[in-house]
Amino acid sequence: MEQIIIPTIEIIFSLLSFAILARVLISWVRVDPHHPAVQFLMEITEPVLRPIREMMPSMGMMDFSPIIALLLLSVLERIILTILR
Repeated sequence: MEQIIIPTIEIIFSLLSFAILARVLISWVRVDPHHPAVQFLMEITEPVLRPIREMMPSMGMMDFSPIIALLLLSVLERIILTILR
């Protein structure tokens, strides 16, 4: 059972981290916000990023929520995997 759950959790956290990184990269270039791939990235990353943005004070044009989200995801993944092992 552990051989299935641990890799699945690792994959989920990796995919979410890559999605957040992709969203950051997309924000640096001009893309069609109505493109299905962009919409998909927004839909899966916004539930993670929005609460962080709401808790942080305004930093002007800089959005540090992806950095904080990646750090929190990493810590959460380690905690979950430690508990399961």
